[in-house]
Amino acid sequence: MSSVQTITGGIDSDQLGRVLMHEHVFVFNHEYAANYPETWDDVQRTDDAVAKLADLKASGIDTIVDLTVLGLGRDIRRVRAVAERSPVHIIAATGYYTFNELPTYLRLRGPGRLVGGEEPMVDMFVRDISEGIAGTGIRAGILKCATDVPGVTPDVERVLRSVARAHLRTGVPISTHTDVATERGLEQQKLFAEEGVDLGNVIIGHSGDSEDLDYLQRLLDNGSYLGMDRFGLDNRLPFDKRIRTVVELVRRGYATRLVLSHDASCHSHNFPDAYRAEHLPNWNYTHISRDVIPALLEAGVSQRDIDTMLVDNPRDIFSARPDERS
Repeated sequence: MSSVQTITGGIDSDQLGRVLMHEHVFVFNHEYAANYPETWDDVQRTDDAVAKLADLKASGIDTIVDLTVLGLGRDIRRVRAVAERSPVHIIAATGYYTFNELPTYLRLRGPGRLVGGEEPMVDMFVRDISEGIAGTGIRAGILKCATDVPGVTPDVERVLRSVARAHLRTGVPISTHTDVATERGLEQQKLFAEEGVDLGNVIIGHSGDSEDLDYLQRLLDNGSYLGMDRFGLDNRLPFDKRIRTVVELVRRGYATRLVLSHDASCHSHNFPDAYRAEHLPNWNYTHISRDVIPALLEAGVSQRDIDTMLVDNPRDIFSARPDERS
């Protein structure tokens, strides 16, 4: 067994139970909230998040991986207030989320930049993992980065290489955001491999948005896990097509390389609750327990394969590295 860092402390990997590998607690816009405080009520949002996580636990899920990093409004103290009352384990992430440019502070720093110096993000991410985030002692358990339609821009490349180097120094796994239509997962794998990353320690996220089995097969052949992690986002790919893709990959023998999730949140500044209720009614934490698992079973996926995707694979992902490495 390995120790896995959660927001409330380390636990044995066998205690993770059923895991949703790509979720968010709060997607938060600090500047917007500071200037328009009526958009955020800490007490209400915390209570609501605790209630949603209690419902999730009742549905049979034990742990979520909160992939909210810089660029998505990570506020570890707000999430800690939820985690301390939550029956579900929450694993925090470090990294940076951008599709094209970094903020000015980071854009000016690093080799060849105006202020100069070493690449700052590597040490930032390593400190979050080895010492804790923002002086809280809460240690990140996973790294996160993104490549979307703009591709590997100069700043996106900096993030990806910094994530890869932080992974090599700490051993924690990497989870990504990708755009499947432009096959960004292959670009990520190429860059990670250049940095010496074992692609078996990488989850290529949002692969479940694609029904292109040739593309998904190439990602699998390169050694990574696939995140079938946007169940409920039916506007990107309908429910039945998401199910058929997972069924076919399981039939091909890849249950051991798939993880399931929603990419949902308790609250997001970007997607108001009323909008989600009207347009994305299944985009919530309990959709997999309530709808996806029954549909997979009905389509012939075994309970053993479902347990592999929800229990065994997450445990193996977090066990495949030492808890501490410097």
